Amino acid sequence: MHLVPADTAGEAGHHGHRAAPHDSDAGGRYDTVPPGHTGPVYTCPMHPEVRQTAPGACPLCGMGLQQESGAAADDGPNPELVDFTRRLRVGLALTVPLLVLTMAPLFGVTAIRSFFGETTALWLEFVLGTPVILWSGKPFLVRGWTSFRTQKLNMFSLIAMGVAASYLYSLVALIAPGIFPAGFRDPDTGAVGVYFEAAAVIVTLVLLGQVMELRAREGTGKAIRALLDLAAKTARVIRPDGSEEEIALEDVQVGDRLRVRPGDKIPVDGVVAEGHSSIDESMITGEPVPVEKGAGDSLTGATINGTGALVMEATRVGNDTMLAQIVEMVSSAQKSRAPIQKFADMVAGRFVPAVIGVAVLAFVAWAIWGPAPAYAYALVSAVSVLIIACPCALGLATPMSIMTATGRGAQAGVLIKNAEALERFEKVDTLIVDKTGTLTEGKPKLVAVLPEANHAETEVLRLAASLERGSEHPLAEAIVSGAEARGVTLAEAGDFEAVTGKGVKGTVDGKAVALGNAALMADMGLDGGDLAEQANARRDEGETVMFVVLDGAIAGMVSVADPTKESTPAALKALHELGFRIIMATGDNERTARAVAKRLGIDEIRADVLPADKASIIKDLQAQGRKVAMAGDGVNDAPALAQADVGIAMGSGADVAIESAAFTLVKGNLEGIVRARRLALATMRNIRQNLFFALIYNGVGVPIAAGVLYPFLGLLISPMFAAFAMSASSISVVLNALRLRRVSL
Repeated sequence: MHLVPADTAGEAGHHGHRAAPHDSDAGGRYDTVPPGHTGPVYTCPMHPEVRQTAPGACPLCGMGLQQESGAAADDGPNPELVDFTRRLRVGLALTVPLLVLTMAPLFGVTAIRSFFGETTALWLEFVLGTPVILWSGKPFLVRGWTSFRTQKLNMFSLIAMGVAASYLYSLVALIAPGIFPAGFRDPDTGAVGVYFEAAAVIVTLVLLGQVMELRAREGTGKAIRALLDLAAKTARVIRPDGSEEEIALEDVQVGDRLRVRPGDKIPVDGVVAEGHSSIDESMITGEPVPVEKGAGDSLTGATINGTGALVMEATRVGNDTMLAQIVEMVSSAQKSRAPIQKFADMVAGRFVPAVIGVAVLAFVAWAIWGPAPAYAYALVSAVSVLIIACPCALGLATPMSIMTATGRGAQAGVLIKNAEALERFEKVDTLIVDKTGTLTEGKPKLVAVLPEANHAETEVLRLAASLERGSEHPLAEAIVSGAEARGVTLAEAGDFEAVTGKGVKGTVDGKAVALGNAALMADMGLDGGDLAEQANARRDEGETVMFVVLDGAIAGMVSVADPTKESTPAALKALHELGFRIIMATGDNERTARAVAKRLGIDEIRADVLPADKASIIKDLQAQGRKVAMAGDGVNDAPALAQADVGIAMGSGADVAIESAAFTLVKGNLEGIVRARRLALATMRNIRQNLFFALIYNGVGVPIAAGVLYPFLGLLISPMFAAFAMSASSISVVLNALRLRRVSL
């Protein structure tokens, strides 16, 4: 299997902000990574079109940039997390005594403030609060200023406005209280209130929320790091002279012979050269049962050898291994955007200007109709609106769920090409599957040879197997293997011609021979006669029957059966429970297809299907309003996979099939489709929960902060409480997204 990573720049053109690479509103303006750059690249989790070579803040939303995940990603600490943690510690150290100084009198403890005196206490508030606001809060102030300068209003626009308004007002009130009108003064003391502690607490709480959010967000990358940790660190190479040497994994070359001892990890992708063992492939495929491997069988790097000793030959190393390409595909998917994100972006884009308008209206309303000191209440209300309405939870709702889900999928052997695939797959109601290799083992066996009266069984089998020896079709392999097992000596075939979907023609011993289904017989103008009834009886048992034609007359027929996979019945039941109507598309004739469908409980069949017909079948179903997923593995399935609403490539398939698909199943069976569907349903449910929490929170929080409850309950929340609520909303969204790491697939 060879995975083809998603071209995120190209893919995202139709499912997010990321349009053509040099679109003026996308990559061209915000992607500053020069061609050929090999160092770390930093991107925004909410705006993947923003890419640069150094850490910093996103010019669109102000969020700190994260290093792109992938095989080359540095596993060091997040520089923004380190910086914010340091600023948080300083903020806490100064904010706690500031709160004691300002809040103690509210609880009847007046001794502290009395000791310093009111004037000295106010200057102490300034001394303690200023470093918190100007140094600890500097990233928020800078990002807020940048948002106004670039006219890209975002969550930091609101935070910066709220903190700056509180601090500047307090500073002027401290230095020149006489310039304030009577509406700003306390009617009892005549003093102008200051809010250094409110601004400091806002900064500290926002920092706390950011640090917790960054720590939680790092959890979304754990799946990739866990995948990278699966790889062996060294390999034991066998030199041409027979000596063995332990070498670093990156020094392994294609063609090297490697010894794999019992219990060791398979170092790279390759094939078994000598030995026999069972291999635990669960970390790649999600399948718990070890797989038996012998000479010629393929091995995947990072899987674990059982009790047998093996000698293997390396076929793919470095970034070409399946593990490296899984990591790259997961990384690409994590940076992609689901269509539902456009809704969040649209709301957030209109939300910030609206909130500023509400804050202005709240200030005016309190200044005109509020109790004394009216302007103080007006300021508190306006700042609270700006802080509580910060839309960071709304912006995080979708990307956090996508990042977590793609990592969880990789652990279960489900590789997601992009976020749009998850959203589309949730809506699919019809699943088209092939019979051979998907429902069945894909390893047909010869079960019967039925000659006509004037022909011998061995002769019929010899003609069929000699002709099929030139074909790579699974049915051909079954016939050839069956002949060899019976000791039949094969002849050389000439003029070989494959008739797509019908059979093969050629010459054996200078005589014209054909082997094919009823459609080929009809093309040749032949009637099966008595054999036709026997053929129908075998088709009713689910066998595939092919007629053997010698010199223009039917000489007999061969029957091949492909056993159903043990996992198929349970997987089909689960798929039905998950809401799929299942259609089997197969090249077999209708009787055989109907027999298999009846036995397995498949809803609908499309028989005698040529490879080119599959895309047409999907178009017809889509015209009926169906949302169609197609599972396939061959080169000829690529057009159908591309036509389907969601294409699912079976992992053992061809590169072009994988490239055309939205999902790739490392283990190519129906259980992988069950896992993919459950993951899609869980992810979209999680995203909607996040969006609901964020929208409800803002919808309720803004009017309360503006003071609508004050006339009824006397309730006006402080900017400090607003900052706490805003941080809590962001953290709750991230923690909800991280629940996907534990979702049962």
